[in-house]
Amino acid sequence: MRLIDYFRKGLERDPERLAFVDDHTSFTYRDIDTMACRIASAMPECHPTEGIRAAVYSPNDPRAFACIMGIFYAGAVWVPANARNTVAVNGHFLSMTGCEVLFYHSSFESEVAGLRSRVPTITSLICIDKAGPDGIPSLEEFMRFGDGLPQTVPDDPDRIVTIFPTGGTTGLSKGAPWSHRTWEAMIDAFWLNMPNEEPSVHLVAGPMTHAAGGLALMMVPKAATNIVLSKADPELIMQAIERHGITHVYLPPTVLYMMLAHPNVRNYDYASLKYFVLAAAPIAPEKLKEAMDVFGPVMCQSYGQAEAPMFMTFLSTQDLVEAGSNEVGRRYASCGRAAMNVRLEIMAEDGTLLPTGERGEIVARGSLVFPGYYGNPAATEEVSRFGWHHTGDVGYRDEHGFVYIVDRKKDMIVTGGFNVFSAEIEQVLLSHSAVRECAVIGVPDDKWGEAVKAVIEVKPGQTVDGKELIALVKAELGGVYAPKTIDVWDELPRSGNGKVLKRDIREAFWKGHKRAV
Repeated sequence: MRLIDYFRKGLERDPERLAFVDDHTSFTYRDIDTMACRIASAMPECHPTEGIRAAVYSPNDPRAFACIMGIFYAGAVWVPANARNTVAVNGHFLSMTGCEVLFYHSSFESEVAGLRSRVPTITSLICIDKAGPDGIPSLEEFMRFGDGLPQTVPDDPDRIVTIFPTGGTTGLSKGAPWSHRTWEAMIDAFWLNMPNEEPSVHLVAGPMTHAAGGLALMMVPKAATNIVLSKADPELIMQAIERHGITHVYLPPTVLYMMLAHPNVRNYDYASLKYFVLAAAPIAPEKLKEAMDVFGPVMCQSYGQAEAPMFMTFLSTQDLVEAGSNEVGRRYASCGRAAMNVRLEIMAEDGTLLPTGERGEIVARGSLVFPGYYGNPAATEEVSRFGWHHTGDVGYRDEHGFVYIVDRKKDMIVTGGFNVFSAEIEQVLLSHSAVRECAVIGVPDDKWGEAVKAVIEVKPGQTVDGKELIALVKAELGGVYAPKTIDVWDELPRSGNGKVLKRDIREAFWKGHKRAV
């Protein structure tokens, strides 16, 4: 399957169904297809489209999705730009991938000026909503160059159609190439794990020119309607679920935590929801239990990364509902079982595959796994040791095949000769009713080498005693895991995807020190 064929399935199913709706306008599947075909047929006017790199840089706007579809119709390569990232981060990624064509929204005019200075390969710009300065055409003007008849996209399953940025929480992003085969594996896993024959209504709350656009693309084969929000504001999300009868929501745990902490969270009707999917980071078990109580038996979780997107594992609502009474608590801490098209194992440092219950690095094989980092053979060799993709996550698998992530390898704390997994401490801290978000790191210590430290963000209007939290961790995990100190910050630093940036927090305490790795 070519990627564009998935969009065409939705078009063929119901061309007049609303594809995208925001506060200002709406577009049917036929509308999006017409725009995308005109964009694709106009692109050869600025570039031969075979393999060129093109990005879309815009706030959430249905026309941005039409541009992405136009890129695929043209046989070009989509290089996603995250509207919430800084110019420096986006500039690095677009320069590294050699982006040549940039569709952008006029509200980002000043940012685009910065990108142009950082990305010399960009030679064609198109402004989505109006004509730009210096003769930059509007999207409407640009589409007049095309006849609406794009060239035929080659049917090659290994053809690269997307270069997706890696998370970037430990440094600047690398590029993860996705082929038609990668997308096919991800979309197949999506519908296998979350079957739904009824009309779907998907809430687009994250950046549409990045991950949320990919999620919308997975929804379109069955002609889902996508309700577009300008931002991932907790109350706007809750209002939209009730107002539009949302069936599918995909959010990082950080946004869920903000929703659960909102005073109005139980004042809305969530009966339409079928799947509330958590992705991008592990979820604290107590928060997942609370979410099941608030939103109903619709909560589920996927585990993936740019190198093996979205569905390495899946934890379904049924997995949670069917857990026996003796394993309910443990099941809520799992990220699910390996997807049908992924082989997932736990590996020791020497490449030995470990048995049930033993901790090691999570590794994977299968059609979902990317072929290697774009233009970075050294990093590809490192992440592909022993013929497996190395996730960088430490975890174990239980006797039923459920996988549990205990930490990122780089986040593990070595204190007094003991290995301490920060994610396990964070789960305990997040079980406290006053804690909205937290990060646990190791900080320099003359006695222990590294001392366990927690930095927390409390819920609005609440306070918490650090000694109480330390005692909570000590009671649950033991003295070695108990933080020596706890700091309260007004707000933790986050990436454009909503992930807490431990790197930034750690640097605040390690400045002038060299941390062992």
